[in-house]
Amino acid sequence: MPDTGYAIAAILVAAAVTWALRALPFAALAPLRASSTVQYLSTRMPVGVMVILVVYCLHDIPVTRSSALAPAAALAATIGLHLWRRSALLSILGGTAVHVILASTVFAG
Repeated sequence: MPDTGYAIAAILVAAAVTWALRALPFAALAPLRASSTVQYLSTRMPVGVMVILVVYCLHDIPVTRSSALAPAAALAATIGLHLWRRSALLSILGGTAVHVILASTVFAG
């Protein structure tokens, strides 16, 4: 068993590393807040991420089969709700509800 001094030193080193790793993101963010590139990306990235997610989720769906109707209707409901109310929570919940209802009742099988 290590002596008390070694154990205390190990605990202090672990605490210092943990504290530094948790403080690093806040220290790194301060200079980035004034960056014009970061400000540009903060306005454009949410839409880009959503487009990538939609394409990734829908790329394997066969559009010639009736099973593609549930995801397409859910996507249309999500877009329509968002354009109508501009509420991300309402859009996500509404689109999910439409998909679950259509997938579990109409197209079950």
